[in-house]
Amino acid sequence: MECMKAAVLTTFGGAESFEIQTVPKPIPKPNQVLVRVCATSINPVDYQTRRGDYKDLVRLPAIIGVDISGVIETVGESVTDFEVGNEVYYSPQIFGESGSYAQYHVADAGIVALKPSNLSHIEAACFPLAGGTAWDCLVTRVNLQVGESVLIHAGAGGVGSMAIQLAKAMGAYVFTTCSSKNLDFVKKLGADRAIDYKNEDYAEVIYQETDELGVDLVLDTIGGQTIQRSPEIIRSFGRLVSIVDTQTPQSLIEAWGKNLTIHFVLTPQYRAKLDALTKLIERTQLRPVIDSTLSWERIIQAHQRLERGGTQGKIVLEFTKS
Repeated sequence: MECMKAAVLTTFGGAESFEIQTVPKPIPKPNQVLVRVCATSINPVDYQTRRGDYKDLVRLPAIIGVDISGVIETVGESVTDFEVGNEVYYSPQIFGESGSYAQYHVADAGIVALKPSNLSHIEAACFPLAGGTAWDCLVTRVNLQVGESVLIHAGAGGVGSMAIQLAKAMGAYVFTTCSSKNLDFVKKLGADRAIDYKNEDYAEVIYQETDELGVDLVLDTIGGQTIQRSPEIIRSFGRLVSIVDTQTPQSLIEAWGKNLTIHFVLTPQYRAKLDALTKLIERTQLRPVIDSTLSWERIIQAHQRLERGGTQGKIVLEFTKS
């Protein structure tokens, strides 16, 4: 039996819950491909899973992680659209299957896409989950239109930094919230109006700068009060889309009064949206935003850094060739 190394989550809790272990190398089914992982990146859902937020959906010990850029090493007998040696990127299923914190990964061919030709594996690993989530929110679910206005919360984060670029590529006017140190950063990504959330009230800014009409769309990446306050700043028949799970019922009477449409998004995995992102990436309309790059064995430090907050874009973990 062939083996590989992986960062295994042995118990729910702090970042030290990971152990580097030797585990069996996965074997692809007929409709799957075996990928040598070259790079992965860390997402908030990773540390949320690690600390036990979704313990009912995760069986320990577990290999988690939801971004992969790598090289196909084996092709299942039913797979006809890939071959050994193809460079690919994708997001594994978030729950119920083995994840990306390992030297090898198997995936259904239908969720895998060819890696953008102008990106390295480290750069490509930034995109599958965060870029795919931005796509599902702005394109698939709310159908953002040219000339519309959008408020993107936490524009310096993984999803926020992708969503700013995507919204600009789609011809929208972009407001975003961030800390004062990230104002110039989000403007370089394309934000038309960056709001320092610690020193400005974003609702007042939008109320004033839209002549009291509000924005067409709010993308919530934070949760909590942002969901409840959003109807204040969305114009009638506008849309609110949130990627944050919510457990506490909140009063949305104002949303009802404005005929707003509300979407809650847990992004699904499929190739078509990655192919669409690839076109924008290869046209340089989307670019990777990397906060830092670490060796994959430093998974503990990577989780600690992301959970502290204040990152600009993605923390990437690099694998050496086994």
